[in-house]
Amino acid sequence: MEEKQPVHATATGTVKPFAESTPPFENVGDMKDEGTEDGEIVEEDLYIPLKMDPGIPYEPNPLTIRAVVTGIVLGCLVSASNLYLGLKTGFTFSANMFGAIFGYGFLKLLEKVGGETPIIGGLFGPQENSIIQAAATGAGGISGIFVAGIPAMYQLGVMGEGRTPKDDIGAIFTITLVCSFLGLFYVTPLRKFFIIQVARELRLMFPTPTAVGLTIRSMHAGAAGSIEAMKKLKCLGISFFGALIHRVVSYYAVGILYDWHFFTWIHIWSGHTSWAMNVESWGWFFEWTPAFIGSGILIGLNPAISMFAGSVLGWGLIGPLLVHYGECIGIDLSDGDPDWDGYYSFYSLSKLGQRTPSPRYWLLWPGVMVMVCASMAELVVQYKVIGVGFKSLWNQACSSANNALLSRGKSSAFLAKHGAPRERTEFEVEDPAPKEQQVKDWMWLTGLLVTLVVGMLIFHFLWEMHPGLTILSFLLSFLFSFLAIQIGAVTDNTPLTAASKASQLIFGAATSHSGYTVQHAQKLNLVAGGLASGGAEVANALVSDFRTGFLLGTPPIKQFIAQACGTFVAVWLAPGLFVLFTSAYPCIYDPSIEHCPFQVPSVTAWAAVAQAVTDPNVKIPLKSGIFSIVMGAVSVIQVIIRHYYLVGEREKYRKWLPNWGAIALSWVIPATVYGTAALLGAIIAALWRKWDMRTWDIYGYALAAGLIAGEGLGGVVGAVLTLAGVDGAVKGTNIACPMLQC
Repeated sequence: MEEKQPVHATATGTVKPFAESTPPFENVGDMKDEGTEDGEIVEEDLYIPLKMDPGIPYEPNPLTIRAVVTGIVLGCLVSASNLYLGLKTGFTFSANMFGAIFGYGFLKLLEKVGGETPIIGGLFGPQENSIIQAAATGAGGISGIFVAGIPAMYQLGVMGEGRTPKDDIGAIFTITLVCSFLGLFYVTPLRKFFIIQVARELRLMFPTPTAVGLTIRSMHAGAAGSIEAMKKLKCLGISFFGALIHRVVSYYAVGILYDWHFFTWIHIWSGHTSWAMNVESWGWFFEWTPAFIGSGILIGLNPAISMFAGSVLGWGLIGPLLVHYGECIGIDLSDGDPDWDGYYSFYSLSKLGQRTPSPRYWLLWPGVMVMVCASMAELVVQYKVIGVGFKSLWNQACSSANNALLSRGKSSAFLAKHGAPRERTEFEVEDPAPKEQQVKDWMWLTGLLVTLVVGMLIFHFLWEMHPGLTILSFLLSFLFSFLAIQIGAVTDNTPLTAASKASQLIFGAATSHSGYTVQHAQKLNLVAGGLASGGAEVANALVSDFRTGFLLGTPPIKQFIAQACGTFVAVWLAPGLFVLFTSAYPCIYDPSIEHCPFQVPSVTAWAAVAQAVTDPNVKIPLKSGIFSIVMGAVSVIQVIIRHYYLVGEREKYRKWLPNWGAIALSWVIPATVYGTAALLGAIIAALWRKWDMRTWDIYGYALAAGLIAGEGLGGVVGAVLTLAGVDGAVKGTNIACPMLQC
C-alpha cells in the first residue's frame, strides 16, 4: 500500500487513494473563471501557460540558492512528517502546496530585509516560487519504500536473523539512491509528451500541480495577491503549529485528546457489556487526526464517502460475517480479564499458512485485486496514449542520436527519418520553453545509463539479484510510472499501490521454480516492488513539477535541477529518519512485539503479498480469491461504462459512481478511523464551499496542508520523546482506552 496529493495523499507508501472527481477542480471542470471582459465571463484555458500579472518583473534566473535551500528545508519537514504518517496509516503526502505557500512567506521576508544583497535579497517572483516547491517535492519524496517494502523485509526476516535497519543503513542508502535517480532520469523526456503533445486531447489536467500553479500565481498578483498570500500563509502557519502541538500533547492523554473509543466507554459505563467490546474490536472509534481531516478537506465528497462506505462494508459487514461462519478468526486480547471479555483483534497477519486467517488477510486480496484491475483498466482504455507515448520516445531518441552524429560530421538516413520533427496535431500546444531552456538530452541519458549500470552492480552484490531480474525490475518501474502519471493526470489518483503489487505478482512468477530459497525469493520480491513504486513516485513528482512550471513559464531545466538537488538530499535524509523511527519503535520491524503505536498497514500488506507469491505454505483463501475476481471484474466494468457510456450528455452522472480505489483501500487498511476522519473533512469542505467560496479559495488548501504536515512533524517529535524516555507511555495516561492501551 502506499501510497504519495494540493498537499496530496498517497496511500500505502505510494497510492493516491482518491478522486475520480478532482479536488482542486471538482466545481469548475477544465476551465477556471478568470474575470469579466465587456460584461462577459472570460474562462481561462488551463492547457496553456497562465496569464500572469503584467506588473511581475522578468525573472532572468529563478533557480537561486535561496529558493533551493528553502525548498529543501521545507521538503525535509514533509519527509519527516511522511515517515510518521506512512508508518502509522500507510499514507504519505506531497510537499508541493506546503512548499509553495511557506516558501512564499519566507522569501518575501528575505526580499524585504535583504534588499539587493546577493543570494539573500533580490526580487522574488512566481517562477522562483515554483523552484521552491520543486526542491521541496524532491526532498520530501521517496518516503514510500520506508513505510512499505523495506520494513517488510525485516518483518519477514530476509535481512538476516537479529539484524536491524541501523545495521543495514549502507545497503538501504543504495536502494534509495537507485530508486530516486532512476525515476528522475527516465521520466525527463516524457515531459513533452504528457504536457505538450497529448494533455488537451486526453484531458490530462494534473489537478494538484495545476492547483499549485494557480495558488502561486494568485499570491504574486500585485498588492491584492500579496494580501491574499499573507492570509494563506497565516492560516497555514496556525494550522501547522496547532496540529503539531495537538499531536505532541495528545501523546500524554491519547484516550482523551486523540482517540475517542465510544464503545469502550459504553462497555465501562454499562457494566462491561460484551456487545460494545465486539464493536470496539472491529476498530469503530473516532480519531481526531488533523492529517486525515485535512486530507478529507482536499479530496471531496465522492472519494471520502466511498472510503467510508468501504470501511462499513469491509469491517462492519463482510468481516463479521466471515468470523460468524468460521471462514476467519480473531485473536482474544482480553488475556483472561473478565472486565475486557469480548475484546478481539481481527487484523493479525502472523502465522500465515499455519492457522485460519484473519479477516484482514481475507480482505487484503479483493482490495489489491480491485486496485490493480481498476488501474490497469484505466490504462487499457487509453491504449492510444501508450502507442503515442512510445512513438514519441522513439522519435526523441532517434532525433538525439542523429543530432549527436551530425555534430561529429556524420549522418544516418535511418535516424534522420525516424527522428524528423513530428507534425503538430490540432490538440498539441506550443511549448513555451525554447530549446536552450529544455533539459539537455545528454543530461538525462548519461544519468540514466550511469544509474542503470550502478543499479545492476548494487542489486547484484548487495541484494543478490540476477542482472536479468534487475533489468526486468527497471522495465516494470518505467511501465508503472507511465501508468501512474497518465491516470494521476486525469483522476488525481496515482495508483502506486497497484504498481507495487503488480510488480510483486510478476516477480513472484519470475522467481518461482528458479531454485531460490523462500527467503531469497521474498527479498527479491520486496526489492522489485520497492523499485517499481519508488521509481514511479519520483517520476510522477517530476512530471507534476514540470506541469506547474509549464503553467508559470519556469524553464524545465531549472526545475529539473531543483528537484534533483532535493532528491539528492532525500536519498540520505529518508533512510536516516527511518532509522530514527525504528530505533524509537522497534515494533515497526519486529512483529513479535505485540503492542505498537504504529499499525504499519502498508508493511504488513507487502509482507503478506510477498509470502503468498513465494511461500507454498501460504495460500490465498479460495472464497477470498473468488470474491477478488468478482470485485475486480466489477471495477473493470465500471471503468468501461465510465469511458464509453457516460459521455456527452451522460457525463454528468460520472460523479455518482463509487470510487473503487478508495473502497479497495479501506479493505487493505485495517482501520476505519481514516475513512471517518476524511469524511468529516470532506463534509466541512463541502459546506464551506457552499457557504462562502471566496474564503474557501483563500484558506481551504492552506488549512489542509498545515493540518497534514503539522501532525506528521508532531509524530517526529514523538519519536524523539520516546528515545529520550519521556513520551506518553512513560509520563502520560491511557485512560479511556480499551485495556488501558491506545
